[in-house]
Amino acid sequence: MDIRLIAALVLGIATIIVLVLRTRLDAFAALLAAALVTGFVAGQPALEIVTAITTGFGNTLASIGIVIGLGVGIGKILEVSGAAKSLAQAFLKLFGKGREPWAMGSVGAIVSVPVFCDAGYVIMNPLARSIARVKRGGYVTIALALGAGMTLTHHLVPPTPGPLAVAGILGADLGMVIIVGGIFTVLLLPVVVMYAKWVGPKLESAVTPAVRQAVYGTAAVTQQSHGGSATTATETLERDADSTDAGALFAELDADEEPDLGTPPAGAKPHRVNALLAALPLALPLLLILLNTVGTAVDKSTQGALTGDYTPSDWVIPLAFIGNPVIALIIGMLLAVYVLLPRWTPRGKVNGWLAEAAASAGLILLITGAGGALGQVLRTSGVGDALAEAIGSTNLPAFLIPFLIATVVRIAQGSGTVAMITAAAVSAPLVTTLGIDPIVAVLACTAGSMVFSYFNDSYFWVVTTFTGLEGTSALKGWSGITTAIWAGSIPLLFLANLILG
Repeated sequence: MDIRLIAALVLGIATIIVLVLRTRLDAFAALLAAALVTGFVAGQPALEIVTAITTGFGNTLASIGIVIGLGVGIGKILEVSGAAKSLAQAFLKLFGKGREPWAMGSVGAIVSVPVFCDAGYVIMNPLARSIARVKRGGYVTIALALGAGMTLTHHLVPPTPGPLAVAGILGADLGMVIIVGGIFTVLLLPVVVMYAKWVGPKLESAVTPAVRQAVYGTAAVTQQSHGGSATTATETLERDADSTDAGALFAELDADEEPDLGTPPAGAKPHRVNALLAALPLALPLLLILLNTVGTAVDKSTQGALTGDYTPSDWVIPLAFIGNPVIALIIGMLLAVYVLLPRWTPRGKVNGWLAEAAASAGLILLITGAGGALGQVLRTSGVGDALAEAIGSTNLPAFLIPFLIATVVRIAQGSGTVAMITAAAVSAPLVTTLGIDPIVAVLACTAGSMVFSYFNDSYFWVVTTFTGLEGTSALKGWSGITTAIWAGSIPLLFLANLILG
């Protein structure tokens, strides 16, 4: 590989890391600066670099920009309507008493599909505290399972913005990404629960007094038993956990604060969203997208057009229309606003919530577009082709390249979204050249970005602060569980590459 092109690639990635860590610039500006550095070092003419940046930015947002905006809007309505908590309670009842870590891991995975995991954790953490309070123990285990369950779908399953952006950059079929990302989530959930159940009891005594007081009603770490020996408060609490009345648990959960949906008319019943309705704005769009994917695959197989040009048959066109991610999520948005919210909610409130969602989606859209711009510069400058040739001459599995790039960038600067988008941008030229299946490439980018969440990751602080873990306890709990997920994804990637590649 030409030394100049190697330097272009290395300096481009280094530019992202240095600017995010050492300057006042954000990831959006850092990705654009990296595109400029890569193009100039590779010897690309200045005006061609600008054309590549604008073309890559526009093409990327054209494919997934609307979908990101709609997905974030649906998530906001799920949050404010109380639908997310209804889903959580349904999962608790489904799994049954004694399986709360499984239930909370599953709740986290479902809620984090449309809701950013930082916000989702804040919404769901009171539920985890209520369970621990009624059980009188096990808070760290439940809290870690909830947070890590959210990490899974936040990184693996569209329409979460990160994997959605990666699918757009790499040209992967969105329905297949949802299916395979969902399979990865199901297979990795046992890793989450087993790690949480292993490390949680070890860290329970390390919970800060303030959080212990908020959860259990006592800040004491130790107390004297009748025999005079010291026992931890956690041991005392957990001895009584098995005797907890399941009815008391759900009574306390039902007593949670009502969402502020406006002033109801006189005589109106309290607003409640049952689990079936709560799931509808999320489940129906995903089902429509999957029907589009399956219908198109069957039609292509029937026509013998699995590769090359393809003209949809008349019967598949309606599925392709309503299963287009834009149309499917418009339907989801309508359901969220008109099914989850009561009629008395003022229009101004709803508009304000959707405006907040649009504001939170803005930076993700810009970062996604900038990632597409960097990818286009890598293609037009020849860096992508040179990297593909270099990898092709080694025995290293090609799909590990995006995985390792995402891993390095995540550790260096903390953001999983930035890490996966950077890996996708760098890897995009390799997908066609080396014959990497786009689905495998997407999963490699997203799985690699889950590694070792620590001090430079905002979600690290959300989870550890709410859980009451500090210092080495925070690293053992949260950094450990995210790294366990990352390690667990490696054999799954090899298996996916064998099946799909």
